[in-house]
Amino acid sequence: MFENSENKIITINGETVKPGEAKWIKIPIDRLPTGTLIEIPIYVCNAEKPGPTLLVQGGLHGDEINGVEIIRRMLFEGCYKIKSGAVIVLPLLNVFGFIHFSRQVPDGKDVNRSFPGVNRGSLATRIAYHVTNEILPQIDFGIDLHTGGSQRNNHPQIRFTEKMPESKKLAEIFNAPIYFATSLIEKSFRETAFNMNIPIIVYEGGESMRFDEYAIKEGVQGILNVMKFMKMIDKIDPILIERKETHLLTSHRWLRAPTAGMFVPQVLNGCSIKKGDVLGLVTNPFATYHKEVKAPYDGFVFCINHQAVVNQGNALFHIGK
Repeated sequence: MFENSENKIITINGETVKPGEAKWIKIPIDRLPTGTLIEIPIYVCNAEKPGPTLLVQGGLHGDEINGVEIIRRMLFEGCYKIKSGAVIVLPLLNVFGFIHFSRQVPDGKDVNRSFPGVNRGSLATRIAYHVTNEILPQIDFGIDLHTGGSQRNNHPQIRFTEKMPESKKLAEIFNAPIYFATSLIEKSFRETAFNMNIPIIVYEGGESMRFDEYAIKEGVQGILNVMKFMKMIDKIDPILIERKETHLLTSHRWLRAPTAGMFVPQVLNGCSIKKGDVLGLVTNPFATYHKEVKAPYDGFVFCINHQAVVNQGNALFHIGK
């Protein structure tokens, strides 16, 4: 899988990284109104021995900081000093969203709905353009790191592309607690990579603007699992207890608020559930009524909305089986 007979020179923004070299490269994107230059920092390690090229990307949404911390921690600990192949690391793609505590860039556009991008378009499409044209042609496969948004907390999970068997295989190798196929979103990073025949898996763990140590450790462990399988590294020291089984979900759905009120979960994220279990309550502040949210089948909870006050129809639990 992804075996290369000879190593290659990686070229990004006119800078080359030859086999046996490692360096930081920066792609200038735009300036703040103050004139301060904003650049996308990229770390490249190109080993002397041939092998596949892996992309590890964080911060596509600027407020999803668990992925940024996963990459930072691995950089700090020297995890990307590989023995074969190459790794391209984007610790923080959406710098503008990051400094504004926002999913989007300042004009309100979502970078992950702006691919493949336009060189002279909006800020979001320009960022997407550089990834599509400078990064994607260099890689064999990639891991895109995300979290839940809008106070939704995702239990560590991998999402793969059903139409691409290599993507499912990568999901199995990553070995998160659960994994499942999801549809490609129009103008997303994963759809653009799919159109270029590049398998991408999406890791989801935790929620936006909040560090989740368990989700971070699962992310680090999963990336190391992939790198070891691809023979980019020799061995890994397990961060977590070795998982015997990762659960493949073949169907999943949202459970929504039956009425407006205060939402009180009754289960932990990641737990197994039985049909009829009470997963949460929606109640008014005066204790004069409440409605139960029950499990419609046996399965798992893999996302919980931490919004305490909800309206009817709000997504509360993401469950699957």
